[in-house]
Amino acid sequence: MELKNIQIRLREAIKNSGIPQKKIAKDINVSPQTVSKYMKLDIFPALDTFAKLCKVLDVKSDYILGIDCYE
Repeated sequence: MELKNIQIRLREAIKNSGIPQKKIAKDINVSPQTVSKYMKLDIFPALDTFAKLCKVLDVKSDYILGIDCYE
């Protein structure tokens, strides 16, 4: 899977979570502007931040990364 597709899945997970971006930013220790950049597909989080995001969003990293063991 290409990085752009991974970024799109991450953006959708953030949007669908219903959690305000400011709260997500606080929970993963980044600025709200950084979360906004994730949403605009400008940047992708560092691996440790990505792991925190998955936990906060309650989404499996395998889904975001396009690794689906159930297909």
